[in-house]
Amino acid sequence: MAWIDSNGRLGGKISVLDLAALGVVLLVAVGIFLVPGGSGSVAQVGPSRAVEIDMIVRGLSIARPTELVRPGDQASFIVRNQPSGNVTVKTLTIFSPQVEVPQPDGSVKFVEDTRAQSRYLRDMMITLTGTAQVVDGGVVVGNSKIKVGVPVELEGAQYNLRGSVMDVRVGA
Repeated sequence: MAWIDSNGRLGGKISVLDLAALGVVLLVAVGIFLVPGGSGSVAQVGPSRAVEIDMIVRGLSIARPTELVRPGDQASFIVRNQPSGNVTVKTLTIFSPQVEVPQPDGSVKFVEDTRAQSRYLRDMMITLTGTAQVVDGGVVVGNSKIKVGVPVELEGAQYNLRGSVMDVRVGA
């Protein structure tokens, strides 16, 4: 008597393909539940320290920028679309749009843009304060490492500002 018949069944009852699929499912279950692995989180590794994060928001269309974000406000901090706790707005610097004007001597002078379409267009630099974990010289807020250039959001009661990190200072 042959182990596998002409239809590909083991003992004439169970398909070899069904057994292979059952074996793959069992291996995946063992890999998920029984094999130990890392937690996948980079947070809670180092000590908590005070940090300052400079965030730049470019090209924000806004009518009254000084009334929207104020120093001392609490806001939600979102890193790479993941909520990462709350921060406090320390300072806010608002930049008016500028244009480059070439000078006769070849230099360039920057003057305020007076075009109507740029009347409500602003760039902002926001300094945020909070606490973060310090890991190998890097800063972790929530479960995300904060580095220069990381896309972040600041969400308050009346705004959701998207920008990127310009600077991170530990112990500031």
